[in-house]
Amino acid sequence: MLNDIKNDAQTRMGKSIESLKHDLTRIRTGRASTALVDGIKVPYYGADMPLPQVASVTLSDARTIIITPWEKTMVAPIEKALMASDLGITPTTAGTVIRLNMPALTEERRRELAKHVAHEGENAKIAIRNVRRDALQQVKDLLKDKQITEDDDRRVDDEIQKLTDRAVKDVDVVVKAKEEELMAL
Repeated sequence: MLNDIKNDAQTRMGKSIESLKHDLTRIRTGRASTALVDGIKVPYYGADMPLPQVASVTLSDARTIIITPWEKTMVAPIEKALMASDLGITPTTAGTVIRLNMPALTEERRRELAKHVAHEGENAKIAIRNVRRDALQQVKDLLKDKQITEDDDRRVDDEIQKLTDRAVKDVDVVVKAKEEELMAL
């Protein structure tokens, strides 16, 4: 019963960290990454489809993303979706190939992105602390119902706190790595 609570808390904390990593892949660092366009939706036969499902997305070099639509008729809708996205990059079209050239980031933009990364990290820490709160509440409920002893309560509280501390350190490592990646020229 107590192990289930701890395992659930550990799993949920791990998911928070994975979610943070996934969110940070979408932040532009001056280097091209196919993850930048994964979230862009393109109208395709009446439904909005993710860009990678209607086109091939590849990297030609460190600063260029190449998008090749599966169908020639999709060039214009993809271009329109890229313009409407929050990437801030103007696509260049040559026949059926769309290129996204990543401009070098200015120092000011790097600092803004670093602040955004720190904010995302703080949100992940909040999620982890909420998981801790839920787990501790479940343990307190068991103690209140006299299903566990006070010694068990204290022991599990300490173990959950150690899980939380480890998860917060992991978040700090992920955020620090992304900030260093952003600040590198």
